[in-house]
Amino acid sequence: METLLKIYCDGGARGNPGPAAAAFVVERRGKVIFKSARFLGKATNNVAEYSAVLLAMRWLSKFDPKDLSEVRFILDSELVAKQLAGLFKIKNENLRGLYFSVKEEEKKIPLSISFAAVPRNKNRLADLLVNRTLDENL
Repeated sequence: METLLKIYCDGGARGNPGPAAAAFVVERRGKVIFKSARFLGKATNNVAEYSAVLLAMRWLSKFDPKDLSEVRFILDSELVAKQLAGLFKIKNENLRGLYFSVKEEEKKIPLSISFAAVPRNKNRLADLLVNRTLDENL
């Protein structure tokens, strides 16, 4: 039995900063079980990426983790993935605040959580949701 939940997160801004959106897609056993996106207004790409993880963490904190032992957050932002994994320092104050918000949500989740960066083409559905949300709000 697979005990891993994968959460693909993406955020993007048209302009940097500019109109921004965040999205996440939850996959279990190779099937999408949930997805969500939100228009953020004006933000940077990095703020949008963090916002996607925060939205997903808030969703996960209410999810029944029955039969799960691990959650892997998958992002196409190497910076955000490595900051959340504790490998990169956070110099930007706005990102630091979002980092701590994510970590507060993470404390509520009784599972092993990891963060990984992948190329954008391995995060297509979350990227599509971001772009669709931006298109609908511009």
